Amino acid sequence: MTARHDQIPETALAWAREGRGAALATVVETWGSAPRQAGSQLVVSAAGEMMGSVSGGCVEGAVVLEAEAAIAEGQSRLLTFGVSDENAFAVGLACGGTIRVLVEPVGGAGGIPEALLADLVAARAARRACAYQVDLQSWQRRLIGGGEANDDLRARFRADRSGPEGEHFIAIHNPGLRLIVVGAVHIAQALLPMARLAGYDPVLIDPREAFGSDLRFPGEEILNDWPDEAMAELQPDARTAVVTLTHDAKLDDPAILAALGSDCFYLGCLGSTRTHAKRLERLTAAGISAAQLARIHAPVGLNIGAKSPAEIAVSVLAQMTEVLRKG
Repeated sequence: MTARHDQIPETALAWAREGRGAALATVVETWGSAPRQAGSQLVVSAAGEMMGSVSGGCVEGAVVLEAEAAIAEGQSRLLTFGVSDENAFAVGLACGGTIRVLVEPVGGAGGIPEALLADLVAARAARRACAYQVDLQSWQRRLIGGGEANDDLRARFRADRSGPEGEHFIAIHNPGLRLIVVGAVHIAQALLPMARLAGYDPVLIDPREAFGSDLRFPGEEILNDWPDEAMAELQPDARTAVVTLTHDAKLDDPAILAALGSDCFYLGCLGSTRTHAKRLERLTAAGISAAQLARIHAPVGLNIGAKSPAEIAVSVLAQMTEVLRKG
């Protein structure tokens, strides 16, 4: 299989099933300026192949050696690395500190059971939020679905925050972020690749094939369907942002109605203040409540004085990030 940096559990499972051996190395805890946050992962094969990262490069070599030993022994281990201020700068870190890394072989008496890893991979494939919990003393493990989460765990899901909790380490596995853009306009040409760099899986909707074409959007996923049909197929969820860019009521309004009927975390709509006021009148007449209308971010994007399509795309992505991370 071709490994991807966002497919670390999937890669570990595939390598284990292929007989190559695999160990997952996961950042448990680190200092504030570290380049990789808690939950970041690296997978290592018995031959020392690796994918992913747990730091800016200062501890990967040692982690690979420990992972190879963990695979041979079938036993997990918790590693602690101290990086001095002098050495930290040399490997691209802002300052020194301490990083803790959990190394778990797939299988073995003290490793993560292959069946449990398979369940985690299946949940990720089905876009089901789940938390992987491991007791750092007994090595007992379990998966906790989003629907079973208590208040503290729900807060972790909302913030994408993995980390230690008492004697346990909790790794949050949220569904991947998606962006649905309605309107194959110049702003979309800048927004889609920017969003992909920020970790989103973008989809473009425009029934006008001359606008939503491979020529104008090379390599992008394009649906030349009417927005209501496309939204029904895509089923936006709590990890989905929706942006409408046509400011044409017959295209934007069906997408807005579908988004307001979903759990999408962000809905942004292009258009002037006057255009948005008319939009609100139409949606109110369609029976949409004031509370639902308040979910719409319009005019779309943070007010940074953006002028060009690319600058507007920056403002939209920044606002999406703000809503995702701050609510």
